[in-house]
Amino acid sequence: MLIVDDEPGLVETLSVAVAVAEAGWRPYPAGDGESALRVARACAPHVVVLDGMLPGLDGVQVLRRLRDENPRLPVLMLTARDALEHRIEGLSAGADDYVTKPFALEEVVLRLCGLLRRAGVEDAKSDDDVLVVGDLVLAEKTREAHRDGTPIELTAKESDLLWLLMSHPRQVLGKAQILDHVWSSSFDVSGNLVEAYISNLRKRIDKGRAPMIRTLRRMGYTIKPAEEGS
Repeated sequence: MLIVDDEPGLVETLSVAVAVAEAGWRPYPAGDGESALRVARACAPHVVVLDGMLPGLDGVQVLRRLRDENPRLPVLMLTARDALEHRIEGLSAGADDYVTKPFALEEVVLRLCGLLRRAGVEDAKSDDDVLVVGDLVLAEKTREAHRDGTPIELTAKESDLLWLLMSHPRQVLGKAQILDHVWSSSFDVSGNLVEAYISNLRKRIDKGRAPMIRTLRRMGYTIKPAEEGS
């Protein structure tokens, strides 16, 4: 389930609500239109909750693009724009349902369940966990990685290391912590194993792009969206 809104608190509330109401639903958050389209392509959600007022591309523009790429994808618009012309605009652009803010969480969850039933989706659970940090996406089972839609080839250990970093975005992970999780050992025989793998990941992920993997001297390594800077 893709949840698109520029209010982090509302996204978190919705994410918890749908996860509790339907065990196994995995919410994928996005805070703006471009991110929403990126995540939708990477995660193939079963249903979308879409705010009408977003920075950059607005909700109606995002909806039209989603419809171009997947005409059958159920979309519920959730917005403070409650005037009749706004409802008509959203529904005409292809929204399957329209709920105005403020709203009751129970009603939104029930409406989403109804959309999924009408779409013939018996089970909205994801077959694969996907991590998303900025424009970088990594699937757990297949270990397929993409950055800004471009595939990235990774070895098994490189994907394990990237999964660890992306599982803890913005957190600094020390060498011993990385060795323990990726190599099941806190002892580095070669003395520079972690540095070598971090260097390889940078070449594959950051080369020619704004860097995402960062080194904090004497502390460790972290990953965060490129737009957040150093």
